Amino acid sequence: PPKLPSDQLTPATGSFSRKQKEYLVDRVPRGMDPAAVLQTGQETCDRLRFLVKADRDVAVGAIVTGEIADAKPAVEHLCTQHRDLLREADRGYPDGTYRNDQIRPGRYRVVSPTGSCTWQITGADGRALASGSAAGKRTSITVPRQTRVFTSTGCYAWLPEGDLG
Repeated sequence: PPKLPSDQLTPATGSFSRKQKEYLVDRVPRGMDPAAVLQTGQETCDRLRFLVKADRDVAVGAIVTGEIADAKPAVEHLCTQHRDLLREADRGYPDGTYRNDQIRPGRYRVVSPTGSCTWQITGADGRALASGSAAGKRTSITVPRQTRVFTSTGCYAWLPEGDLG
């Protein structure tokens, strides 16, 4: 739907801060109250703040998997203290299959694996380089440079351990 132009982003009462207005640009559909859209972003920040207190890895995992929708714009404009979570999430993997250029070699830890968490790392010749199951417990793996396919099922999210360079 068409978005409200930035010069029309005004609340019913008071005013928006510069950061709030930056968050709202190109996000408010015509006919919608900009304050309602802003509230959604603030709720995202509140959820991240709560998750970080409970378990930082789960907070990052929720960003990696997309469970916290629109985390990136909310963090970039409304709760900038969580930028480190975005940087880490950008280097993580949600469940799925990753090939060639999508592979980032390094050491990873699983966040909240289910009892059916399995993973496999495959090399250029199609041979399994490593595979396993986290079976509901936190596990770490190393994705070597020669990896051509990395597949994860039921593991939720893998987060980098240390700097992957």
